[in-house]
Amino acid sequence: VLQKGLKENFADAQVSVVDCPDLTQEPFNFPAKGICGKPRIADVGGVPYLIPLVQKEKVYDLNTVAKDIELPGAFILGAGAASSKVLGINAEFIPIVQTKSEKKPAVNGSYIAQINPADKGCLLEKYSSKYTDCEFGLLANLYASEGQPGKVVEVKANGRTGELNFVTCLRQTLEKHYGEKPVGMGGTFIIQKGKAKIHIMPPEFSACPLNTDEDVNNWLKFFEMKAPLICQPVIVSRDPGFDLRMEHTHCFSHHGEGGHYHQDTSPDSVQYLGYFQPAELLFRIDRPQETHLIGRD
Repeated sequence: VLQKGLKENFADAQVSVVDCPDLTQEPFNFPAKGICGKPRIADVGGVPYLIPLVQKEKVYDLNTVAKDIELPGAFILGAGAASSKVLGINAEFIPIVQTKSEKKPAVNGSYIAQINPADKGCLLEKYSSKYTDCEFGLLANLYASEGQPGKVVEVKANGRTGELNFVTCLRQTLEKHYGEKPVGMGGTFIIQKGKAKIHIMPPEFSACPLNTDEDVNNWLKFFEMKAPLICQPVIVSRDPGFDLRMEHTHCFSHHGEGGHYHQDTSPDSVQYLGYFQPAELLFRIDRPQETHLIGRD
């Protein structure tokens, strides 16, 4: 299904089932070996807690989320917002956490991407270099598993010929094939070659209400960042009525760049390599009562 869909948007695409590579190794350096074992997705909070105006009291903990999704000790990947309560500012959160279990404390391999106060560029930092908690704020889309080795879906796509980004292409392909049946996936992929359009939220929350997508885009800071970028996508093909964010991808690198992935900007030369796992369960945590569809791109 995925290979067929990707070939409509990329010059070359190959999808196969392989053994998950050891994700504790370069370039991932994750705290868990794989993305297998009881795979599940959690959509926590939501964009309505950020815009039109921020609700700073919305703070969550990944160790608590792991219990909420009935998988204490889960290995969690995904995309979210940092806790402004902890950081004192607004920032992109790239969660990569082996949550705590009865036997072991949490291992936090997460990153935060923020606007560098010195030069207004990207400042990417390892979360554990400054903080000891596992908190985040406002919203997150998370893929969780036991972090075990096992069989995964390997996706290779080179040379983008269509308009869709890599993640949207995967999601729309699933939606087209499975229709009413929601299919969710998570994992990790690398933009091996090329450049990508990435945003980082400003350190200050907007004092004026952000009422349109245009308002949001004017508020966000956009950058072109270079490969290799290691990305953590969470995808759901169709919303079964839970007010989900259908796709959300954050990325980090070992050269100081990272944030929220939008699209590659070098279609001819881009190369993607990803490892995905379909999720068995979906959890919706702290769904906003008042909602809208602004700022979900």
